[in-house]
Amino acid sequence: MSDSNARFPTIGILGGGQLGRMTALAAIRMGIHIKTLSPSPSGSVAPLGQAVVGDWTDEAVMEAFIDGCDVITVESEWAPAEVAEKVSNGRIPVWPASSTLLTIRHKGRQKDAIQEAGIPVGAYLACSSFQEARAALTVFGGKAVAKKFEGSYDGYGNATVTSVSDLEKAWDELASNEGLLMEAFVPFVRELAVMVARRPQGESVVYPVVETEQRDHRCHAVMAPARIRPETAAAAREAALQAASAVNLVGVLGVEFFELEDGSILLNELAPRPHNTGHYTIEACFSSQFENHARSILDLPLGSPEMRTPAAVMINILGHRAGSVRTDGLVEALSHTQAGLHVYGKEEARPKRKMGHVTITGSNLDTLRAEAEAAAHAVQL
Repeated sequence: MSDSNARFPTIGILGGGQLGRMTALAAIRMGIHIKTLSPSPSGSVAPLGQAVVGDWTDEAVMEAFIDGCDVITVESEWAPAEVAEKVSNGRIPVWPASSTLLTIRHKGRQKDAIQEAGIPVGAYLACSSFQEARAALTVFGGKAVAKKFEGSYDGYGNATVTSVSDLEKAWDELASNEGLLMEAFVPFVRELAVMVARRPQGESVVYPVVETEQRDHRCHAVMAPARIRPETAAAAREAALQAASAVNLVGVLGVEFFELEDGSILLNELAPRPHNTGHYTIEACFSSQFENHARSILDLPLGSPEMRTPAAVMINILGHRAGSVRTDGLVEALSHTQAGLHVYGKEEARPKRKMGHVTITGSNLDTLRAEAEAAAHAVQL
């Protein structure tokens, strides 16, 4: 983006959920304009910028949407960046590029790209038949994680398998025409994550390594910084940079790791967008992941990823029931006066659906964890 540009730029976001919402809020604060395109109405982005609803696979709809935008980005790896690229025909950039998304959105191609870049990963096999998957379960010692090749997110599309009957159920639910991915279960001591922001020419910043806690394959808690050895943190940060370069990522990349008993790491998965494990950066870092996503895709100088506080804890708020969203527990949650409460503006709640999060900053992770858990538990969305 040229410094001589006299007007503030406009970002077009394909998607209308919480990641689009928080990216929009960060961009608007800097004077950047926002347009969003979603295939169905979304309460999350409705109050922010120009929220367009339409068939985003329709080239005419996309043509109208990108008019006036300076860059197009995606809220998730499944948004049709390839349609935006085709319609734009080079007039404006689309970041991440569809080639990056094509690699990452398919779990098998993603693993291959990571491994080919020389980054350590756990054992995995792409299985085109149930018989191959059953053989993989045996090879992996009777315990594995089965994953859909495409479309898995937020705990959906994964299953831990410890028996043939588990595998039969997973195959019925997850396998596509090309089968599914089988991963050896990794005996990790903790799960870690790192966010990277990267500009088009490769300039990057790396956020602190955080510790994450999963429940039912969904992120429940993030503790920053992770209580790990300095050499483990350094290895994770370097591997995250390698991964961003390997997939030619422009924007923000979420990188998830397993830490083993000896302090070594294995890369688990990539997410080519702002990520749940980076939400803590809004309160805890000088420049949040959302701000640096906007900066990076516009090719603007990146903000500091360093923490402005010794520690932070984020807890997700999940839906507890099906139906319209109510404010049950809002007063109680806000009585935790140091808690940063984020409610995503979704109009409908569903059990286990991500509805918001709470972040608390301070100096003691254990104390912060207890306070953040209490504040998040108070909100019954």
